Amino acid sequence: MTTAELGSNGVAKGSFGVTGTGDVSGYGGLVRRRPVTVASEKPYGGYFDEVTDALEEAFPEFHDAIEMVVVDRGELTLHVKADRILDVARILRDDAALRYEMCSSVSGVDYLDAADDPRRLHVVYHLTSMTYRRRIRLEAAVTAENPKLPSVTSIYPTADWQERETFDMFGIDFEGHPGLTRILMPDDWEGHPQRKDYPLGGVPVEYKGAEIPPPDQRRAYK
Repeated sequence: MTTAELGSNGVAKGSFGVTGTGDVSGYGGLVRRRPVTVASEKPYGGYFDEVTDALEEAFPEFHDAIEMVVVDRGELTLHVKADRILDVARILRDDAALRYEMCSSVSGVDYLDAADDPRRLHVVYHLTSMTYRRRIRLEAAVTAENPKLPSVTSIYPTADWQERETFDMFGIDFEGHPGLTRILMPDDWEGHPQRKDYPLGGVPVEYKGAEIPPPDQRRAYK
């Protein structure tokens, strides 16, 4: 898969918007728009103001560690500097007014050709407060050239296998992880399949010498 071509209107075509090739992969005809993240302003609504106020009070370095606060589709997301993710997670877990005791998910996102930030790889953490029945998202961004950030397994042990999966699929290095090895792909697999510049086909597989052909070489059903 080649890098998508960007039009003047911010629409990406090519990789996931390929047309006219007989592509049967399910991606043909899709168009990707370059994402632009915009910070929200207070009041955020609901319990979101209580959470951010409590975090600011408990964490004096809030404005240095938090790049922006975004409220979208009924979710509160704190965009955290990658090197401060442990500090923020520890306060969210331990402060009596917050009590985000559980990390239910760690996953990766590749914003290839993002319009406003060269840090295309993002790690997203979903935290849950069982005490207050509240949820929050943390998001940290790194570059594809230096995809490193601290592991949160010392705070949330449930992140162990989830960080391994994110490492496997996106190539993000979680420093301090107790055993950062592949979990879905074979140990000797080259590349990270959920990066958006990973080829959609033409990748040799281990079984019987088979190979997945590129989209433009697959059988077309018309």
